[in-house]
Amino acid sequence: MTDFLAVDTSSKYLTVIAKHGDKVVCRYTGECAMRHSVILMSEIDEALKEAGMTPADCSFFAAVTGPGSFTGIRIGISAAKGMAFATGKKLLGVTSFDLVAYNVNSLNPFVVAIDAMHNMYYVCGYDEHKKITLAPCYISAERVEELGVDIYGFEDLPLKNYIKLNAGDCLLNAVRALSDNLTDTIHALYVRKSQAEEARK
Repeated sequence: MTDFLAVDTSSKYLTVIAKHGDKVVCRYTGECAMRHSVILMSEIDEALKEAGMTPADCSFFAAVTGPGSFTGIRIGISAAKGMAFATGKKLLGVTSFDLVAYNVNSLNPFVVAIDAMHNMYYVCGYDEHKKITLAPCYISAERVEELGVDIYGFEDLPLKNYIKLNAGDCLLNAVRALSDNLTDTIHALYVRKSQAEEARK
């Protein structure tokens, strides 16, 4: 696979991956909610230095596009777009659902759940081949459990049949699986309106 830089700022976690040749550097911060904009660029700089590369060495830049933190998503996308524009390279958008799905080893259908707060979840369903069977939606915890399949995610969620993955391990596999889907631009995936937009009604 070609060299790349990937970032995930969609949740309270922060992941930065720099791949250069056979070397893969992963910098993971477990608790940095509301601080992504403060530490992201320094984490990118450290990851690139450790990998022995510069942004110009990257073939593409990847960012997690959501759903998740509205502000966090925009920070990661903006960083990836800025570096892609400066270097003339391609972009890769990875949804929060794909972030998890491409780390699930299961021969059965499953769903990915992302905490949307207030007992609500962003959910997307997949078959055993990672094809989407349930389009991204915003539903209650009860409705998630009624789907009757295993539920995967990277947070501590109080759901039945829930399996938690290691957030720091997820980004690399997802980028590798989707690296043929490069584009000239990426956009945030908003499954529902932001709180500010809802308040304007």
